Formats: sequence, structure tokens, C-alpha cells
Amino acid sequence: FQSQDERFAFIAEWYDASASLFRRYELLYYPKDSSIEMYDVKNRRTFLRRTKYESLHVEDLYVGSKVTVFSRHLTIVDYGNLYTSRKLGSRKERTLALIKPDGMRKIGELLDIIINSGLTITKAKMMLLSRKEAADFYADHRAKPFYHELLQFIMSGPILAMELLGDDAVSKWRAIVGPANPTATESDTLDSISESFGHCGLRDAAHGPDSVASAAKELELFFPSSGGRGPVSSAKFTNCTCCIIKPHAVSEGLAGKIVKAILKEGFEISALQMFNLERPNVEEFYEIYKGVVPEYLEMVSELCSGPCIAMEIRQFDPSKVFRDFCGPSDP
Repeated sequence: FQSQDERFAFIAEWYDASASLFRRYELLYYPKDSSIEMYDVKNRRTFLRRTKYESLHVEDLYVGSKVTVFSRHLTIVDYGNLYTSRKLGSRKERTLALIKPDGMRKIGELLDIIINSGLTITKAKMMLLSRKEAADFYADHRAKPFYHELLQFIMSGPILAMELLGDDAVSKWRAIVGPANPTATESDTLDSISESFGHCGLRDAAHGPDSVASAAKELELFFPSSGGRGPVSSAKFTNCTCCIIKPHAVSEGLAGKIVKAILKEGFEISALQMFNLERPNVEEFYEIYKGVVPEYLEMVSELCSGPCIAMEIRQFDPSKVFRDFCGPSDP
């Protein structure tokens, strides 16, 4: 009977801007027919009757994820019962993926590797590290002879920090990165990032923490849970334009392909960050199209339907126009 109408329960929060408060719902998901229902926890009544909702998948549902149900952004804050927690929550881990300065020209390929591995990118930001931030990150290497070289290298250009989520994410990503010195075990690492994209010595293209505890500590440096900013963005704000990879393309796993196409065409990606936008911010962003294009409301709904990736694109060849490269708004 369980599998016939199996259902997973979650506690989700929605920020009601007009009342300035968080509303709590029990969100039930039925994998058999991708249907959902919602109960208002405080008022103890049905908020949404069981409805088919194709765009929500069981992989999207985990504590900390943000999902959109009929234009309403919900944050999943807990599992609703023990069954759901045991079935879906046991092996989900978060880890840090760091693309170092020497790997930045290959970020399209590296994003593809992450996406194809089944890990989910939940946060991403291109950053520049200060000397103090670099020293905090490499605190464990302080006594090593190559410590100063490490600091110089990590500060030599932009890096891309990402939070990855998935089953056994820490060991999975660590295996994909490969050992820091790829020549040590040549046979095991032929497909690893450090083997395929790294150079010699310290220039190994990417980094992954070695344990759940280090992952939590390192994520805190780049994405502080206190709401602090973390290291500064690498944005330059000169000779640039803005490019957004929209939520449907992010969820279809196309981010790597798009980034590769942009770089191949000779444009520079000088900043990148993943955002979950609230509807009022999207309306403000698209304000110029309001009342001008008939699909304005659909554009707004799409951009706040899930995570998007915003990038600063720089172009030095005046004949290359980024908007032309993107093509018409209706493909």
C-alpha cells in the first residue's frame, strides 16, 4: 500500500510580504503522479487540494531547498515525518566546490562535470580573495614550505565557489577532483579534474574538502550563514553587460553548455552569481517591459520560478554585440 500511494511530507515556509511574516505549510508530495497538496499549519486547514504539479520532482525536495509552487517561493525547513526523513534525508550532504584561478577558463566544462555527476549546485559566486581570506582558507597549511606560494596563487585571479548538494556529496566531489598531486596515483585519476585540467604542483584547477566537518567550515568562509557577504564579487562594472541564465535552463542542466558557448565566442565572464529572486525584485528588474511586451507576466513568473545565474560579460571587440549573440527573445 505504501508504494501504491507513497507520499513524502515536508514543512515549508513562505514569506508573505504584505503581512511581513513567514507562513508555514505542510507540503505533501505524491511521486506516483507528481501531485502535491498543502496544509496551512497555523490555521489547520487545507491550503491547496491535491493537484498534479509536473514541474516539481522528488530530487528538488530536501531541507534547505527553495521550490516554487504556483509562483509562491517556498523554503523547505524540515521533514514532515520520520518516514520522509529516513527515506530522503539520510545521505544528503553539502560540500564546497572551488574552481581555482587556473581552472577558470574551463568553467563551462567543469560545470558540465558537476551537473552530469548528479550533484546539485545550490549556491555559486565568482570571488576575489583578500590575503586574510586566503590565509583563513589555507590555515592548515601554514607550516608547509609552499604556504606563501599557495596564497599568491589563490589570490592571483577570480575563483568560483559553489555549494554542492547530493548523496555523499563530500566524497563524491572529492573523487571527481582527484588527489592534489595527480602523478602520485596516475592510474586512479585519469578522469579526475586535477588530471584533466590541472597543471603541475599547486595548480590543480579545483578543490574539494576531505570531510563533512571541513566542508561545513569551508562553506562558512565563502557563504556565511550569519548573512554576511563573504569574499567580494569579482565584478568590474566596466565595458560590460549583464547576462542571465534563466531558471528553466539551469534546471535542465544547460548552464555549462551556455558558459562554454559564451567563452568560445570570445567574450569574458568577469563575474557570476546564482540567485533565487523574489517576485517584487523580478518585477523591478523587468519594469521596462511592463505594458510593452504581452508576455511580461510570463517573463516575471519564469525568472522567479527557481535559481538563475547572473553573469557580467565583458566585450572588447566593438563589432561583437552580446545581445546579437544571444539571439531573438522568442527562439
